[in-house]
Amino acid sequence: MIYGNKEGIRDSMLAKLETLYDIEIPTEVFAPAELLDALAAFSCAINREISMYISRSGEVLDITIGGISSVDLKDMHLRRNTKRLSMVRCIHTHPGGNPQLSDVDISSLRAMRFDAMAAVGAKDGYATGIQSAFLGSYVGGVNQVHLTNIVSIHKLPQRAWMDAIERADDEVLIGAPNSTQEEQERAFLVGLDSDESLLELARLAETAGAQVVGTMLQRKTRPDTATYIGSGKADELSLACQARDADVVIFDDELSGVQTRNLEDILRGAKVIDRTTLILDIFAQRAQSREGRLQVELAQMAYQLPRLLGHGVAMSRLGGGIGTRGPGETRLEMDRRRIRRRMNDLRREIDELSGQRSLRRARREKNKVPVVALVGYTNAGKSTLLNTLSGADVLAEDKLFATLDPVMRRVSLPDGGEFLLVDTVGFIRKLPHALVDAFRSTLEEAALADLLLIVSDASNDDFMRQREVVMGVLGELGAGDKPMIDVLNKIDKMETPPQVPGAVRISAAQGAGLDTLLRKISEQIFAAQETVTLLIPYSNGNVLSDLHANATVLEEQYEADGTRVKVRLERAKLDRALSILGAGALMEDAG
Repeated sequence: MIYGNKEGIRDSMLAKLETLYDIEIPTEVFAPAELLDALAAFSCAINREISMYISRSGEVLDITIGGISSVDLKDMHLRRNTKRLSMVRCIHTHPGGNPQLSDVDISSLRAMRFDAMAAVGAKDGYATGIQSAFLGSYVGGVNQVHLTNIVSIHKLPQRAWMDAIERADDEVLIGAPNSTQEEQERAFLVGLDSDESLLELARLAETAGAQVVGTMLQRKTRPDTATYIGSGKADELSLACQARDADVVIFDDELSGVQTRNLEDILRGAKVIDRTTLILDIFAQRAQSREGRLQVELAQMAYQLPRLLGHGVAMSRLGGGIGTRGPGETRLEMDRRRIRRRMNDLRREIDELSGQRSLRRARREKNKVPVVALVGYTNAGKSTLLNTLSGADVLAEDKLFATLDPVMRRVSLPDGGEFLLVDTVGFIRKLPHALVDAFRSTLEEAALADLLLIVSDASNDDFMRQREVVMGVLGELGAGDKPMIDVLNKIDKMETPPQVPGAVRISAAQGAGLDTLLRKISEQIFAAQETVTLLIPYSNGNVLSDLHANATVLEEQYEADGTRVKVRLERAKLDRALSILGAGALMEDAG
């Protein structure tokens, strides 16, 4: 679809212009020269400006005819707040041949939070050059702007300009003001389950940056197939949303494409999203690593593919805000074939990164370093526990999904030895299957760990039900039968901590109970090993070398008759050493 001022332009010309949607731009390329030449040629042919929107993942999202100041941007107020870029770059033409960015262009860059604003001079059917601008840090109440020189489209520094977008992502956060309630999306929440489920949905919405302005709980045994809550209740919801000036209505379950379309018609333009879209949006905001971003995009596409025909406002060409962030945003015009091809590319890249992690895991196994994984409901305190045990500085916020990318740190045990502690993404009730599938390679860190710490927020009255959710996801991953220790966290927030058989009660924030936890971890991961002291004659240096390679040497002391070592090892390896040294080498059993 071509938008804007199409008056007087032949249908054949519009059809040719529409073929530019099919161009796939590599993620490291800002704009191919042939695309810029085509834009300039079309612009000269119709003697009007043409603007194009390109996503961070290289998709052409929108082509509009008309001046940059006259383009309909009615939906763009729903984009990210002032701390975020839109993840879309705007490239437009200047008929007459001057590629220099105007004051209006710079104002649009600031107002729309574009990744970049670029102008292409167009004259006599050719591009005369290109200039781009990128947002910088927030100074004196406004974002600074970095302007490039005017360059030939054939000498455009593609990689450098994409790197400038990455820098802009960081710079716009510097000194940026906190979002006000006026800048936040106003969200109305709707559910069928329970007040507790709606409360959790509210926390998710706030984590995504929305302001909750109202809730509606319609108790039904199953959702209405057409409108989720029934037509009468939907009309009531429409009035409630108008009264509270709600921008977005968030439903506590997955919606079908038909439900989404029907609800948007009834709610008169309010954006309609579901719980899954909301969670995917949070993941899109918080993914930091390359693998994390790829997994989020794959999950978004897997979820969107069967719903392309049902989306309206929430997937509009210039829609933004909650539910449209991340590489998978704004894809209504993208056909299923292209989505499937992109999904295959993403899976291949994720598999490559997963292979690299497998190599690192193999090296750890060779070095005999046990791995302990922190798993649990989101916001249970896993990152705080990792920081306290390892001295790390992983981000630990009182927000849902504060940790997305897996983090691994070494932890030393009081009685010698060490293990690797892995912090994983938190689980949640109604966790989208698309996320579980997309993040399966990352969650393997938990599935392949030697020991799982099931961390629960003991101060939450619903913590046993949350633990059931965690165990259910672990079962899906094939990790339900792994050795595990129940850890009840946040006991400092309650007068009478719950008594759960076999569980260790701790306060990760205050350090209470951590000695007991470490002792129990040591007992579990070294349960099949013995700790002994051996005297190894200097003539048997090969035995000492073998112990260093295949066991954990805790202490080592050189004496007149040989080397005295305190070592932790499996019984079979001890028997092999004693068969060479003789039983007299066993000095004492420290186990």
